[in-house]
Amino acid sequence: MRIIYTLSIILLLSNEVKSQERTTPLPAGDPITKIIRFYPNPATSFITFDFQKSYDKSYTLQIFNLPGKKVHEVTEVTPKTVVSLTDFFRGIYIFQLRDKAGRLVEAGKFQVSK
Repeated sequence: MRIIYTLSIILLLSNEVKSQERTTPLPAGDPITKIIRFYPNPATSFITFDFQKSYDKSYTLQIFNLPGKKVHEVTEVTPKTVVSLTDFFRGIYIFQLRDKAGRLVEAGKFQVSK
């Protein structure tokens, strides 16, 4: 039952990203530009999120565990945001970058290995 629940959460999150991509079509030939870069992956004690120069300071960075519970939120992102992983358990986490209207800008996943 737990596996089905986990897989359904992953499917819902991936569908949300795909639906967001469909609502903002790109002109033909333009590559998808990433706003955020994160490292190290897998992480042990901290993870760093580097934002491109075109990021908005009103973005919110949310981190969810695999079952879908929000475990951390950064409301004021900086060009180099570092998140401490001392309260995180070992596993896979999903991050979402949202604008001030709550729309999904970018999402991804990282692994914590302690």
